[in-house]
Amino acid sequence: MNAPVGFDVVNGQPVNINPIAAMLNPASLHETIHMVLAAYVATAFLVAGIHAFFLLRDPQSVFHRASCSIALVVACISIPLQMVSGDFAAREVAKLEPPKLAAMEAHYQTGTGVPLVVGGIPDDATKTVKYGLQIPFGLSLLIGYNPETKVVGLEDFPRDQWPNVRLVHWSFDIMVGTGSAMLAVAVWVAWIWWRTRRLPDNKWLLRALVCSAPLGFIAVETGWFVTELGRQPWIIYGFMRTRDAVTPMPGLLVPFSTFTTVYLLLAVIVIFLLRRQFMETHPHWIKKETLKKEPVSHA
Repeated sequence: MNAPVGFDVVNGQPVNINPIAAMLNPASLHETIHMVLAAYVATAFLVAGIHAFFLLRDPQSVFHRASCSIALVVACISIPLQMVSGDFAAREVAKLEPPKLAAMEAHYQTGTGVPLVVGGIPDDATKTVKYGLQIPFGLSLLIGYNPETKVVGLEDFPRDQWPNVRLVHWSFDIMVGTGSAMLAVAVWVAWIWWRTRRLPDNKWLLRALVCSAPLGFIAVETGWFVTELGRQPWIIYGFMRTRDAVTPMPGLLVPFSTFTTVYLLLAVIVIFLLRRQFMETHPHWIKKETLKKEPVSHA
């Protein structure tokens, strides 16, 4: 979809189809690495956040300390690797899908010495970004490791081939922002471990881990927004527009409702089973909660 290969188009019809070449397209390497690492990052920070929450309530729990430590090892290894893979992926996007990169960075005019724009409100009419923070030469340095690297802007493409710049740019900023926050927490964890050789004890660190628990999944979702919205108006980049791929599907309401109901039911079952498993392995927790609720007798 993002770097289509493995076929030829003759008279509007795909021929010479090679599914292996399609699967091993030029975008497959960086997208696979980036997504696999994202899964480790999101899961590790969620697990660490859950056990950090229980450690705040029961600091002496060996189970939660060990579980949190294992999750933090995975998190501290995967998040820096993810940032490196993100840099690699962005440079590949600059080669394969320059309009997507331009939308990610809200970059309108082609040129050299291009600044990196953080935040702001992109304005397609004036081709400017209002209230954005600009880092001089930042985008050129990231793309080519040279402050004079040329970066293609949206103005080089027909207006009807621009993605929604605001949504793509904001989604990209949220993805990078959440990733940077998790990296900062990982550095904090590594620093405390280097000083004390223990994980984790600091209450503020535990609170930061609790707050970081959903960040990985926010980064995953906004990353998919960037991938899918940034490719628009193409569903297969350069070959088929999204509007041409939309076909009428009568009766879609029934399978949609069925699958939604099934997944909601599965979610309830998973929550129930996890809660039961937790209560069985932590009987002292039930006693503690019961004591809190029982009135104190002064007789």
